[in-house]
Amino acid sequence: MSVLGEPSYAAWASQAGVMAGRQGGNLSVGDMARPDMLHMIDAHWFQYPPLNPLWHSMLGFAIVVLGCISVTGNGMVIYIFSTTKSLRSPSNLLVVNLAFSDFLMMFTMAPPMVINCYNETWVFGPLFCEIYGMFGSLFGCTSIWTMTMIAFDRYNVIVKGLSAKPLTSKGALLQIFLVWAFSLGWTLAPLFGWNRYVPEGNMAVCGTDNLTKGWLSRSYILFYSWFVYFLPLFVIIYSYWFIVQAVAAHEAAMREQAKKMNVASLRSSEAAQTSAECKLAKVALMTISLWFMAWTPYLVINYAGIFDTKISPIGTIWSSIFAKANAVYNPIVYGISHPKYRQALQKKFPSLVCTAEPDDTVSQTTAATAASEEKPAA
Repeated sequence: MSVLGEPSYAAWASQAGVMAGRQGGNLSVGDMARPDMLHMIDAHWFQYPPLNPLWHSMLGFAIVVLGCISVTGNGMVIYIFSTTKSLRSPSNLLVVNLAFSDFLMMFTMAPPMVINCYNETWVFGPLFCEIYGMFGSLFGCTSIWTMTMIAFDRYNVIVKGLSAKPLTSKGALLQIFLVWAFSLGWTLAPLFGWNRYVPEGNMAVCGTDNLTKGWLSRSYILFYSWFVYFLPLFVIIYSYWFIVQAVAAHEAAMREQAKKMNVASLRSSEAAQTSAECKLAKVALMTISLWFMAWTPYLVINYAGIFDTKISPIGTIWSSIFAKANAVYNPIVYGISHPKYRQALQKKFPSLVCTAEPDDTVSQTTAATAASEEKPAA
């Protein structure tokens, strides 16, 4: 049978008669695996009946939608940030790297997942299963540590201010290189015996093995979760805790100064710059929060496996959807919240912009001209 050569229900029915003997007449989700994949299937999955084909159809449809949005959205972020001169700053190199990682995640992972959902099992063999699992882990790790670098850069700019050492292009490129090297080291480890990549319970995707009971396998999940989930979370919370404190102190000082001068507010160029930095910090915080919302289900599934808690195949479907949805959030967040990105988007793709975004240069020039005209002659 070819990969896409037979309808799902027919394939499901034809395998039932052949494989029913493995479990005493009862077909299981593990029995849906092809013969060359059986050595990678944990005995845990042979206690569950096969998933209703409707689940695979819904999962495949969801991934098609998410994949199209992610590839298009992140591709536009990469194009606009790379071709717009006003957006070519060292800090925005981290933004481009984040979009690049998310783009690669869905570009490489969505098509195989859709094909496997159609066939209701992994059809590309053991080697590609390992490569697929490595890619998912690599791009996920790269995304979270890139967001961590973005948060730390915002902390450096907003909290330390003029005393901080500004981020240079070389510094940003070095951070990006270290993030990819760090992520690659962790995700290559299972290929060399520290844990392994195996099909998950829905049999449509591959990921880290969280069911093998040996401590060599379990230790990888524990160390990986610490360095790729909890440590970045701590750094991000630390950064934004002090960012919020600095912003609150600045706003309080501005209000106090305004009272002393008997004016409604103070809006100097420095205040405008601080306001822009705070907006960017909010964008980064929103993106990071969405990332943790996306990947926490995967953490829960992995911890449930290594601590002998019951995992169902349907649970792995939800963790897959939430994790892949992470690659969709970032272009939407930046499109809504980044003023200069919206301006560039309006110029390059005007049909995609719902409301016109005023140009900073034009606005400032107009305001200055109006002020000079209103000033009475001496």
